[in-house]
Amino acid sequence: MKDQAGMSSLLRVRLQKQALISRYIRADNAASWREVLLTIVPLAALWWAIVASLGDSWLLTGVLMLLLSLFYMRVLVLMHECGHGSLFRSQRLNRALGFLFGVLSGMPQYVWSVHHNFHHANNGNWEKYRGPLTTPSVDEYAAMGQGGQRRYRYSRSIALAPLGGFLYLIFNPRYTWLRGSLGLLIHVVRAKSAQPAVSIREHAACYRTRYWASRREYQHMLWNNLVLLAAWALMCWLVGPAVFFGIYLVTVSLAGGAGIAIFTVQHNFEHSYAADSARWDYDQGAIAGTSFLVLPRWLNWFTANISYHHIHHLSSRIPSYRLAACHNENRELFDDVTRLRLAQIPGALKCILWDVRAQRIISVAEYLRQRALAA
Repeated sequence: MKDQAGMSSLLRVRLQKQALISRYIRADNAASWREVLLTIVPLAALWWAIVASLGDSWLLTGVLMLLLSLFYMRVLVLMHECGHGSLFRSQRLNRALGFLFGVLSGMPQYVWSVHHNFHHANNGNWEKYRGPLTTPSVDEYAAMGQGGQRRYRYSRSIALAPLGGFLYLIFNPRYTWLRGSLGLLIHVVRAKSAQPAVSIREHAACYRTRYWASRREYQHMLWNNLVLLAAWALMCWLVGPAVFFGIYLVTVSLAGGAGIAIFTVQHNFEHSYAADSARWDYDQGAIAGTSFLVLPRWLNWFTANISYHHIHHLSSRIPSYRLAACHNENRELFDDVTRLRLAQIPGALKCILWDVRAQRIISVAEYLRQRALAA
């Protein structure tokens, strides 16, 4: 009966999906600019307030830094929305604001969006995409041995989320650009020495690296990093290196860690749909492989309604400020979507294994129970 109800719900979604998308997909540029200004202006004001509060009240400074982290998280989600081309009607505006939000968050937006759109095209197909942390199958986990299993569980601890945010937004985008650029330079110098008649552009075009897939990706990495490093230098000049990096590293790392945790639990939760390529279905991935985070209204604002993730995966072109209305006005279509509340997020973060045979995500505790029953 439960399976029949689930299939009935899925069928209703399929039948009404195009009409639903057509109704909510059109962006409102005035609303979009309001979203942008209500993010960037408070972000700048908070930086001023935090610097002004230093030495007067450490409690006030701490509260303001937490608030700044929430705005950085909002910047990250709006960057993500620009990558889908859904914030503005104009793709030129989406590219321009996406670049700006990418600089503010530390992430080369175009490169990130290429990889993220691959996730959308394969959501629920865990054979092709296993999340940003590469969730292993139960067989791969068993093959790790006790030490490897312990390290993997520790790496997925929520306590390490801020470190993950630092690596994701601050360290990795700089490291991959620098290392890839150094490799490109060495390649061009060696190739030019061996074949001086060939142009530098041609030699550069032959360079292959895992850090970018095209010339356009590299150009976005280059400009993102150059503008970001210039902004860092300006802020260091204005407020001092210690003050700037003390505030920046803490707030962006917290924002990145929260963003990673939210993204993870929207796909990794108990018995989330996790098919292989042969059995994968796009719509089922959106309904059964994506959660609906039931968050307080204020937190929905800071996360730009990304908690309505099932709607977002039905169509990534629906603007963030229309996701809630789309869900609320079509509730009967989404009865089978898994709902998670804030208190349930730590439990969902323990669902870190792909059960290939059952085609679902499970926790380590469930894996151990399965092992005990099989013994």
